[in-house]
Amino acid sequence: MAGSDQTNPANAIPVYVATSPSITGQKTALNITSATVVKAAPGQVLTVTVVVAGSAPGTVNDCLTTGAAAASNAIASLPAAVGSQQLNFPCQVGIVVTPGTGQTIAISYS
Repeated sequence: MAGSDQTNPANAIPVYVATSPSITGQKTALNITSATVVKAAPGQVLTVTVVVAGSAPGTVNDCLTTGAAAASNAIASLPAAVGSQQLNFPCQVGIVVTPGTGQTIAISYS
């Protein structure tokens, strides 16, 4: 091949390895049973798990306070059933989790 020297690793054609973004965050918040400010600064929600099902869905919002959580800044609806969602979603303001009635939530975020 023109321009590559296979005998000298310093001159070899570089090999690029595709990587996928992590689906786990650098931090976690566990056992969330009431509206909670998880992070009061920009961040990223990676995975949200409904650990205990409830009788109503919850939400994850991009805001700074629990009082500011609204449909206009919701990034995810948390179903009333047990299960996980991989969001990998950036939040420009902050991260607030509002469980539905009876729900217990766990979240990983950065």
